[in-house]
Amino acid sequence: MNSLSAMFVQLVLVASVLMGAISALKPEDCEVCFKVVEKFSNTLADDVRKDPTKIEAEFRKFCKGSKSKENRFCYYLGGLEESATGILGELSKPLSWSMPAEKICEKLKKKDNQICDLRYDKTIDLKTVDLKKLKVRDLKKILNDWDETCDGCLEKSDFIKRIEELKPQFVHSEL
Repeated sequence: MNSLSAMFVQLVLVASVLMGAISALKPEDCEVCFKVVEKFSNTLADDVRKDPTKIEAEFRKFCKGSKSKENRFCYYLGGLEESATGILGELSKPLSWSMPAEKICEKLKKKDNQICDLRYDKTIDLKTVDLKKLKVRDLKKILNDWDETCDGCLEKSDFIKRIEELKPQFVHSEL
């Protein structure tokens, strides 16, 4: 019985390690957060890096020049004057402890899921791309960028068919 309980403990430990590895946040899952936190962290001077209050002040300055998705990220964290809420402490304290961007973004995601919903817009070259390899989200974005809809589209193949139908109107090849 003793060896059986030891084996059970080992099994639980292995399972928890595997679950930790599986649930770890990947850069593509939270791309804007990763890029902004790394970019901001690289701008910090050594004397600022140790003080959460100074980090927050620097982040507010950093956010003033932000645009698009990075600006939205700043808004969610409270780095902009018009931000409704603020969770800057969830960024500044871990940064002062030299925590990596991945871990900071995991903590931020737990506070506000919208942070990891932010995605940079992909530029898709419709002349060369294999539509079958794109995600449905990207196919929908192509149609949306064209101000077109896909009524009755349920499957990925339906979206691809609609894009192929509309391609001649929107994709012009150079002579």
